[in-house]
Amino acid sequence: MDFASLLRSPDLSLRWVPVWRRNLLVWRKLALASVLGNIADPLLYMLALGYGIGAFVPEVGGMKYIAFIGTGMVCQSAMFTSSFEAMYSAFSRMHVQRTWEAIINAPVSLDDVVFAEWIWAASKSVMSVLAILIVILGLGFGHSWLAIWVLPLGFIVGLTMLLLSGVFFPVDQMPAALRAVAVVLPLSHAIDIARPLLAGKVPDGLALHLAVLLAYASCAYYVALVLTRRRLLK
Repeated sequence: MDFASLLRSPDLSLRWVPVWRRNLLVWRKLALASVLGNIADPLLYMLALGYGIGAFVPEVGGMKYIAFIGTGMVCQSAMFTSSFEAMYSAFSRMHVQRTWEAIINAPVSLDDVVFAEWIWAASKSVMSVLAILIVILGLGFGHSWLAIWVLPLGFIVGLTMLLLSGVFFPVDQMPAALRAVAVVLPLSHAIDIARPLLAGKVPDGLALHLAVLLAYASCAYYVALVLTRRRLLK
C-alpha cells in the first residue's frame, strides 16, 4: 500500500455496528467476571487509601479524602479498562484469533473494524465507570444528579498518569515541572471534569477539558488506523 493510501482520512460506514455487537455478544458470556475484575482494583484503592489515609487527612479541596480519591479512581478505571481492551483483547482478535482477517473478507472495511474496536473499548470503560459510580453513590459520596455526567467520560478517556493526574492528591501541590506534565495528560482533564460533577458542581473550563479529551481520542484513533492499515493491508 502506498504512503498516501495509508494516510487517507477514515472511510466509515454503519457496518462497524455489527462488529461492535459481535464483541458485545462474546463479552456477555464472561460479563460478571469481567465487571468484577474491572472494579475490584480501583475499589480496593479507594476504600483502603480513602479510609486509611482519610483518617489522617480529613479533607482535600473541600471534599472528604475518600470522596476525593473516589472520583479519581472512577477516571482511572475508565482509562485502564479501555486501554487493556484496546491493547490486549483487540490485539488478540487481530493477531492470535485472526478475527479481523475473517471480518474484512466480508464487505466490511478495516476502517470500520478499527472504529468498532475503538467504540467497544470505550463502551467497556463506561460499564466499569457505571459499576464504580453506583458504589460511590451507595456509600454517600456523590451528592448530585450531575454525577451521572461522569459516564460519558468513559467514552473519551499507564502508571505515570495514575500518579501525576490528581488521582491521589491535588495537582496544584506538585512542583511546577510536574504540574506542567500533568496538565497535558488526558487523565488530568477527565478528573477535572469528574471531581466537580460528583460534588454537585459544574466544572470550570468544561469546554477546554472536553476538547482536549476529544482531541486525544481522535488522534489516537487515526494513528491506530494508519498503523493497522500498514500491518494488514498490502
